[in-house]
Amino acid sequence: MRRAAVAIAAGAMAVSLAACGSAKESGDNADSTGSAKKGDDIKVGLLLPENATARYEKFDRPLIQKKVKELTGGKGEVVYANANQDAAKQNQQVDTMVSNKVDVLIVDAVDSKAIAGSVKKAKDAGIPVVAYDRLAEGPIDAYTSFDNVTVGKTQGEALLKALGDKAKDGQIVMMNGSSTDPNAAQFKQGAHSVLDGKVKIGREYDTKEWKPENANANMEGAISALGKDKIVGVYSANDGMAGGIITALKAAGIADIPVTGQDAELAGVQRIVTGEQYMSVYKPYPQEADVAAEMAVALAQGKSLDSIAKDKVDSPTTKAVPSVLVPVVSLTKDNINDTVIKDGIYTVNEICAGKYKAACDKIGLK
Repeated sequence: MRRAAVAIAAGAMAVSLAACGSAKESGDNADSTGSAKKGDDIKVGLLLPENATARYEKFDRPLIQKKVKELTGGKGEVVYANANQDAAKQNQQVDTMVSNKVDVLIVDAVDSKAIAGSVKKAKDAGIPVVAYDRLAEGPIDAYTSFDNVTVGKTQGEALLKALGDKAKDGQIVMMNGSSTDPNAAQFKQGAHSVLDGKVKIGREYDTKEWKPENANANMEGAISALGKDKIVGVYSANDGMAGGIITALKAAGIADIPVTGQDAELAGVQRIVTGEQYMSVYKPYPQEADVAAEMAVALAQGKSLDSIAKDKVDSPTTKAVPSVLVPVVSLTKDNINDTVIKDGIYTVNEICAGKYKAACDKIGLK
């Protein structure tokens, strides 16, 4: 984004350490973009984009609900809706929450442009909006996500490391995310900044709706066009698509080539354990969710975000949005213990269940 990642990471870590009281300690002066002062009895509207990606129902929703309760002494209520990857449906959900007079909205947009009108409706109704995980357009009041360009760089660097000398000889396929998701463009930007000039990109796709089945079809097309002996690796923007890609590779008899991912989904971590997938990007969801809840509660209570958001980000429609960008980690079989297990995202038993036990034993995951 527009500030140094190191400074962002430091600010984000500071938020994590001071999270418990920051929304209540953020000052008594009402923020110019916030609603009128309220107590802890607030209603937070939470709109998530889809449920095909495991993180939204498993992590984001319960984590935000828990933090809102914590920050409001159990009095705050989270009203939830999921758009199931339908931008029009999400706009209707915003309208419903505006009609029901929620005090603040947390919105993870299906389509960052299509949501702009609904964000304005909320703003006109005096309801502040926190853009969550994706930088929504319209008059948003706050934003939290991960450093998305760095995510792409992390994936690209891991892929080059896995390829080694093969990067000079073969071609890779790039499977980017949905063109309606601004994060996907930033992942792509970061990856290209690392990969361009280092490896030949034989085919590149923007994958509709991030769907694994669309990634699978794209991969089949790439194999047909390039030839299975010419592909040495695949850049996949997330774990769900990596699953579809790997299915296509197996069907074509292609094995032992590195495939990237993102989100540290359980299935992705298990594929990393078996060697089918080379890496994922672990994004500390608890930290991102906590920040979103802190921002929302502060805005609903008419308080300043100065103690929470130390950075500013520009969207295509709004300048200097108070923001927190959370750092990420490259996840490989070498650091599973130090990331998703240490942070309590998964247990060893979950990862190593059934057919994965032997592979876990082989890499010392016990």
